[in-house]
Amino acid sequence: MSDSSKSSAPRLNIHDLPDLLTIKEVSEILRVSPLTLKRWGKRGKLDAIRINSRGDRRYKKESVLWILGIDPS
Repeated sequence: MSDSSKSSAPRLNIHDLPDLLTIKEVSEILRVSPLTLKRWGKRGKLDAIRINSRGDRRYKKESVLWILGIDPS
């Protein structure tokens, strides 16, 4: 099997990410479960912004990039 036929994960382009990310997007980027993100929020490792009456979580792109060790500027 040649290298070109292997499927590879799409490369993350930080400039294409929205400023606020959903819990699903962040869990895919960081390769952790949504439950882990909720736990990190409780411990102060990655704070979430709560939106709407349901309290859905959104995460700042800069915070996620910081966790990855990427300078967002």
